[in-house]
Amino acid sequence: MKKKVSCIILDDEPFAVELLKNYSDKVSYLEVMYAGGDVYKAIELLKNHTIELIFIDIQMPELTGIEFMQIANKDQNFIITSAYQEYALEAFNFNVIDFLLKPITFTRYYQSLEKYSQWKERYVEINSQEDLFVKADRKIHRISIDRINYIEGLRDYIRIHTDDEKIMVYENMKDILKKLPQHKFLRIHRSYIVSIQHLKVLEGNFVILKNSTQLGIGETYRKKVSQFFKI
Repeated sequence: MKKKVSCIILDDEPFAVELLKNYSDKVSYLEVMYAGGDVYKAIELLKNHTIELIFIDIQMPELTGIEFMQIANKDQNFIITSAYQEYALEAFNFNVIDFLLKPITFTRYYQSLEKYSQWKERYVEINSQEDLFVKADRKIHRISIDRINYIEGLRDYIRIHTDDEKIMVYENMKDILKKLPQHKFLRIHRSYIVSIQHLKVLEGNFVILKNSTQLGIGETYRKKVSQFFKI
């Protein structure tokens, strides 16, 4: 059985929402978190939940699909649902898996999900290796896992610290932690994830890395850090 995929259906046409919701209900591994036309509700949902896939129309009254993707685009992947094929080129500037031209048949809908599944398998395979791939400044950065000293959380962003660069990524701590090999990283604070191989000293409420960086330990994570240092 495939792992559950959380998704949103965003369209201002009630008939289109109902159709895609009915299609989604036929696919056992899809979990629809929201289906409707309220773009602001969808944005709020993205702040509090991990949404992997978004079916989105382009022409909507409050925010267009393009504007929504500009706001929401980080780890979300999009399948465009539109009656206007001329938007396809602009839409593919984002993480768009497929473009479904209305009216949408179930066969075509299911083909797009298979395309997403195949893409996801390749993505997981790449990220299970010794490199982390992140999107920053409209570029895909390939970072060797062993080069990462620590990751700093900054609200909706993270900053990845290596010996020679700092990369700002539109990501949250919870989601980046899922992409990292668990045996190589340790979360020590709500704002810090450190590389275990770069940890050197535990001193009071702080850890010191091999490059002399000093980072505070959060109360929630103190027991886990102590266990690592065998205290």
